[in-house]
Amino acid sequence: MGNCFAKSNKSTAEIVPHHDHSTTVRLFASTTAEIVPHHDHSTVVRLFGSASGTNTAHVRLALLHKSVSHRFTASVADTPLLQIGSERISGTRDFLLQYIEAKFPHPPLVLRGVAGDDRTTPLPVSATVLQHKSIAWHANRLVRWAEDLGSRGGKRKGNGGVDPTVGTPRMEVRKFARSYSQLLEMMLEHAQMEERVLFPILDVDDPAICKAANEEHARDLPIMNGIKEDIKSIGVLDNGSPAYQEALSNLSKRLKSLQEHCKEHFVEEEKQLLPYMEAAELSKEQQRKLLERCLNVMQGTHSHLINFLLEGLVPLEAMQYLDLISLCSNCEQMVSMLDISK
Repeated sequence: MGNCFAKSNKSTAEIVPHHDHSTTVRLFASTTAEIVPHHDHSTVVRLFGSASGTNTAHVRLALLHKSVSHRFTASVADTPLLQIGSERISGTRDFLLQYIEAKFPHPPLVLRGVAGDDRTTPLPVSATVLQHKSIAWHANRLVRWAEDLGSRGGKRKGNGGVDPTVGTPRMEVRKFARSYSQLLEMMLEHAQMEERVLFPILDVDDPAICKAANEEHARDLPIMNGIKEDIKSIGVLDNGSPAYQEALSNLSKRLKSLQEHCKEHFVEEEKQLLPYMEAAELSKEQQRKLLERCLNVMQGTHSHLINFLLEGLVPLEAMQYLDLISLCSNCEQMVSMLDISK
């Protein structure tokens, strides 16, 4: 799985910096891309590797975490290759990550913190928490984007000129709608994963909490559907009209409500429900099988929305999620989940 971490050209209304990272994670790009990071290094690194290889993805995430300027070129080779000046380095993923850590020590990679090395947190719990983080980031991003839309009242930015990164107000609303549709699909699949795979296991220990969590999912549906309808309404209204402004106001309120519900719900799950999974003391093999079931339920998220999911994570978290995916015992299944050609 190749990652293209191209510097974002989008407005702050559309892309909200995440954890002080101004560069957006862009995955699966087959084109050559240059990274212009937060902190510039005098040495420019070139990376060659498969645009659909997890090893290449890990190396690129590590370079992004280090804020190392680098240029990626897709190749047919399965093994990534780094070129730093006249020096060319190739090898296993771990070897290259260790090399990057030695060459660019700050900030540290904390390699022992990747998923699979943590012997205390069950694999399905790690995946669930990372999904929570991504959903929360995207929800916050849309809230801020909606607020920016409302403050502009459907007017173009600047002195009446068109912002080429956003386009016309109607084009921007379409982009907003697409982002929300992606978030909605991921949220629905995440809820189904918990209801079908995790909750039945945890229900043995505390049926009341699981029932409350299921009810919480159901309560969010009207808000989620209401947001979808609000966006549709905005898309057909004349920008700048009173009705347009009112629709933007309603949209912002619903998004904030959804954001708060998600935040509260995720905190409750992580503090009250998921610890039962640790208490179950599942073997590593049981955890792997359970993880595979979780990933299978979220088929859309782990195919055409994998870029979207990882975009909501900082580089180290994205590496952790890739590690979880790579634990799938069925290689064909793993490749299928990451195949964006579907």
